[in-house]
Amino acid sequence: MNNSNLIVREATAADVRFAETITNEMAESAKARGTGIAKRSPEYVKMKIEEGKAVVATTPSGEWVGFCYIESWEHEKFVANSGLIVSPPFRKSGVATLIKKKIFELSRKKYPNAKIFGLTTGLAVMKINSDLGYEPVTYSELTTDEEFWKGCQSCVNYEILKSKERKNCMCTAMLYDPVEKAKDEATNLAALAQANPMPVTREAKEFAVYSKIYERFMRLKQFMLLKGWRKNAGEEKRTSNIFLFW
Repeated sequence: MNNSNLIVREATAADVRFAETITNEMAESAKARGTGIAKRSPEYVKMKIEEGKAVVATTPSGEWVGFCYIESWEHEKFVANSGLIVSPPFRKSGVATLIKKKIFELSRKKYPNAKIFGLTTGLAVMKINSDLGYEPVTYSELTTDEEFWKGCQSCVNYEILKSKERKNCMCTAMLYDPVEKAKDEATNLAALAQANPMPVTREAKEFAVYSKIYERFMRLKQFMLLKGWRKNAGEEKRTSNIFLFW
């Protein structure tokens, strides 16, 4: 399926009509894969759409294609892009990548300082996350918010999570840390600049030379003007003394 005509955008209030279809497809997809997924209700999906924290993909005619939403934890310190789902006829078309990119952009816009994380068993999602800058991490680097972990209770693997004392499970944890990314970029730029210093151009050399000449000229001009002013002031003083003598 070609995705060139598909529309991937921030969800609007009109998209609440897709809520039940989305949650049904989430449940069917989890059942088909035989892996765990936290259960979502149509009401919850509607709330995310109305809050402006969701992305949808549709055909030009308005047919639903895919969905993803944002959750925030620990007073917006952590953000998760959750519930990624694509309608079966449009799978393996690349639309999931487009949705993930769009929800990632929305997350960065709404929560620029938050760490963005995800838990997934899907290799395709892991690849997309990696391309966006996520890195695999231990569960200890994720949010400690109890509400987040309660969402795992409807997962078929929840007993494994409990037995591992929430330190590990079937899902792979991945994290995007904007602070660490900024540090990495700064380090890379510094290393690049050191390895490839910018050449000094002829124009730059000429500017440096002529700017010094201009500076000297202005100092000389200022000196001459000041000297002339002092000379004129002295003559006026002598002249005034002569008039006073007479």
